Amino acid sequence: MVNYIYIDADGHKKARRVTNRDEYLALRNTPDNCRHFELGRKGDEKEKAKQAQFNYNDLLPDGVLKGCRHPSSTFSHDIDCGDEADCRHIATLLLEMREEIGLLELSVSARWGLHAICRREPHRTILENMVRVSMLTQTEMDTSPKDLQRILFVGPADPETLLFLDDELFEEPLTVEDSEKEYELLKERERKGQEEVPPGAKKANKHYRPWNVECGRWNENGAMSKGEGETRPVQPQQSYPDHYHGIPFAEILKKYWEVNNRGFEPTQGDRDTLTYQLACDLRHICGKNADWLDQVIPCYDGFPPEEKRKKIESALSSELESFPMRLRNVLNLFVTDNRRTGSAADDEDDGDDDALIESAFSGLKMPQGVKESIEAVGSQLAMPVVTAICPCIGMLATGVVLDVHSQKKNLNLIAYIAGEFASGKGSIDPVIEAWMSEVSALDDMYVKQEEEWRHKKNAAKNQKEQPEEPKLPVRFIPLNNTVANLAERLANVEGKHAFSFTPEADTVAQKWKSAMSDFSIMLRQSYDGSRYDREARSSEAVNVHIKHLLWNVTMCGTPDALFRVVNNYTDGFQSRIALARTPDNTFAKLDDNPSVLTSRQAERIHQIAHLLPLMVGEIVLPRLEQCGREWLEKIRLETMKNDDKVKARQRFRICVTAQRMTCCLMLCKVCENLIRKHGLNGAETQLKQKPNLWKEQLIKAQTPQMLQIYDVIADTLMDNALYFFRERIENAIYSRDYKGSVSGERSRRGKNDTIYERLDPQFTFDQAMQHSVAVKGAGVTHNGVRQMLKNWRKQGLVVQSEDGGFRKVS
Repeated sequence: MVNYIYIDADGHKKARRVTNRDEYLALRNTPDNCRHFELGRKGDEKEKAKQAQFNYNDLLPDGVLKGCRHPSSTFSHDIDCGDEADCRHIATLLLEMREEIGLLELSVSARWGLHAICRREPHRTILENMVRVSMLTQTEMDTSPKDLQRILFVGPADPETLLFLDDELFEEPLTVEDSEKEYELLKERERKGQEEVPPGAKKANKHYRPWNVECGRWNENGAMSKGEGETRPVQPQQSYPDHYHGIPFAEILKKYWEVNNRGFEPTQGDRDTLTYQLACDLRHICGKNADWLDQVIPCYDGFPPEEKRKKIESALSSELESFPMRLRNVLNLFVTDNRRTGSAADDEDDGDDDALIESAFSGLKMPQGVKESIEAVGSQLAMPVVTAICPCIGMLATGVVLDVHSQKKNLNLIAYIAGEFASGKGSIDPVIEAWMSEVSALDDMYVKQEEEWRHKKNAAKNQKEQPEEPKLPVRFIPLNNTVANLAERLANVEGKHAFSFTPEADTVAQKWKSAMSDFSIMLRQSYDGSRYDREARSSEAVNVHIKHLLWNVTMCGTPDALFRVVNNYTDGFQSRIALARTPDNTFAKLDDNPSVLTSRQAERIHQIAHLLPLMVGEIVLPRLEQCGREWLEKIRLETMKNDDKVKARQRFRICVTAQRMTCCLMLCKVCENLIRKHGLNGAETQLKQKPNLWKEQLIKAQTPQMLQIYDVIADTLMDNALYFFRERIENAIYSRDYKGSVSGERSRRGKNDTIYERLDPQFTFDQAMQHSVAVKGAGVTHNGVRQMLKNWRKQGLVVQSEDGGFRKVS
């Protein structure tokens, strides 16, 4: 809710509602307001008081501030930061926790304070909500703006001042009648002293801290002690946990170097780079706290403590990316879920990871349907189950056409879940069944009609008139099929998606053994949504002409079966598959309470699956597109440095697949929001009566958290593709039979040549690492150097000696 405050002709303050982003930005960006803001920042209090004024706490239905009694669904939260550094630091924290605190707007005030507009929890006063936000973020609060008539002076809407704005701010679900009832309820809570706030919260205090009153720097009512002027979150001096969800950090570090550095701890030559890398990764599970990281990270190979501290602080100040793959791979090896042990880390963590990082999506809130799917298989199988259900979601939302890189395609997806036997793949089967239950019910009816036709045909075998064969749109098609039957089924789905699932990929490998090329071609064309034709001269044979082949497929199987399904590594089939792998559970303890799909979880999945087919039309998601382009560029620059052609080529289709998968999750989020607001029947009515409603909601669903999910999906797909296929692709490309664009002559490429020239005729891996850091900077990784040396060997520039070193070839 946004109300613009203005002075009428009689000199009285009045209010009018602002209903959209454009109007709001225009009011903030007037030349006068920009001037008042700049002068106010320089200390002119009179100019500061002339800034545009807004109220967010009350509906103000009569346009009058006096006697406010209509609380809105939002509230304003004021933080006095003191200086720009504190302001930016706290703003970063609030933006990271935007989902938890219900943040709808965040802007910087003229005196380097922060104005946060958040959703108000129903039946809770503004003060209770302010305390909740302060406790969650561990940031100070100004207790003054707890009244309904509170006004904020706001500056312009430039990116440096308006840091975040969600269009939901301009929606108001409460009616005037509902708001009046809410007002009476809140007043009753205040009268009875039922507000859940700590002592001292109702006293005027610009630097109130409602948490940990025992911290020596703060007095008992939560106010700042005399002489203190710092407003950023302050951690008390303490000894931090030496474990993460029950896993000792010493074990995590040992496993970290085994996975990421061949088991070697940092040495004098690389300790700067590797300590920085380790701090960048561990900050995600150490609360982004320098003291905690200092306690956890040892001084490797005589590293001076003050130098180690500098590396830690440098890591904390660097851009915070999604949960790092290096650390995720390490934690995936600790498959025992220590949450049940009541680990102290559960209480100490800052909320980034609400479970042991067996889940690729830890700390990220998943929409209805997806969340239940993950709960049904366990967090350790989060990425596999999300990868498995996205083709289902894309099939159900068959009318949705997503614009990716100006190419408009349906949500066409092919998924393969790879895992050893007894690795948990079977728990995905009932989840797929839950998503497809409505389609399966229709298909059962069609199959029954076909059986009736067969009986009639057999009964009329010797009669002149034969019953006509029905062309029924069976959409859940088994893969244990022939090319002709499958083509005929796909032609009968009336322009909608078909879907196939097999829990055993060997079904494909055996059934299609002699026609694997046909299978590969059909799937490649289905991913692209291109035309598919099948001609035969016989009148009895199947003739098929499909304008857009729409067929999503999910397969589960062992890695061995994967290589039987994908046996050509240069025809484009491999790059179209979304690959996920189950964690290694070889030595895992048997879970006492294994995850299973409950009836409630299945029902919530059914609700989302029921609404998805109602969404029809083309959609452009500019934020998701930009996120995809940034990811592409990041991989491009990374692979250019290492001359990694395999990874560079994989990025193109992985970007498209990840965007389609993220769009599937966002569609679920749209359905969830509509169900919450209108109920299932109401949501269905809304989608039928307003055909473009889902598009408007989907645009809003491009939240930073959803874009972070895109990064996680894209990084994981890339990691799995390279894990299974890098070596096979390289062998195929460099084989004599491959006629691709691989140049026999090596051309100069830049920094790698400089490194080569600096090295002695005989050198070691560590020397190559040192020269790489000297030429390329601290961002060099061991994997990058290994790839560079591997390329040099293939290009005939170096050979590896018996002692493990390298020798230049003259």
